[in-house]
Amino acid sequence: MTTVSTGKDTRTADLEFEAPRAEELAALLVRRPRPPRPGALSASLTFGRRAMLKIKHVPEQLFDVTAFPIMMVLMYTYLFGGALAGSVSSYVQFLLPGILVMSVVMITMYTGVSVNTDIEKGVFDRFRTLPIWRPAPMVGYLLGDVVRYLIASAVMLTVGVVIGYRPEGGFPGVLLGVVLLLVFSFAFSWIWTMFGLLLRSEKSVMGVSMMVIFPLTFLSNVFVDPRTMPGWLQAFVNNNPVTHVASAVRELMAGRWPGTEIAWSLGWSALFVLVFGWVTMRLYNRR
Repeated sequence: MTTVSTGKDTRTADLEFEAPRAEELAALLVRRPRPPRPGALSASLTFGRRAMLKIKHVPEQLFDVTAFPIMMVLMYTYLFGGALAGSVSSYVQFLLPGILVMSVVMITMYTGVSVNTDIEKGVFDRFRTLPIWRPAPMVGYLLGDVVRYLIASAVMLTVGVVIGYRPEGGFPGVLLGVVLLLVFSFAFSWIWTMFGLLLRSEKSVMGVSMMVIFPLTFLSNVFVDPRTMPGWLQAFVNNNPVTHVASAVRELMAGRWPGTEIAWSLGWSALFVLVFGWVTMRLYNRR
């Protein structure tokens, strides 16, 4: 008599065969030591790499660090050069460091938009369950954006040299100016991470960011010397953090060492990190 096995018997036999293997695998995983918890730097760099991968898959995000800076340099140089300085070549020496600061600082607001977008998609809920340094996702966003600021700076300086900008400080002065700008932009971006966590929608983040950033960038010494302004306006402009950074970058690229302006710029940077970084993490932990 021949016994014919059915499909059900075969599946039962397979399960009985795989059960010991599953138990052995589970026992092996229990005996293995748990992987070490990633350090703060490692976790932050991982999230920074994630921010860069998002640009790789959506390259349109680079428009604000390529097309936008080029448009800003050309538009303001040729629009105001003849009226304010008598010639484009003279005005670009004053304008380019300031417009560089203005453009990069304006780009920082997109950090808050990225944070808010990830919150709406539920990505942040996954981040909070990971055994990592708590600020790592936020720091990763900012580290990824620093690369974008560097690209924008390189694009603007290249365009500036083409239309006649000649930094008397040479490469060292330009490098120091860009480094100072990157430090300030990293610190300034904590304001937008706070808004990204605090506000409900991407449009709200953009609207509030514009209300904050436009007075800071346009009411500064980016375009003209504050001494030509009314006294009440000079009081605001001279104490504006963007003014301090623009003055420091302008002087460094001109081959001088503006110690006071550098100190003010670094002081503002430290204040932004301490205040808005603390508020950001409080909001992040409470969500």
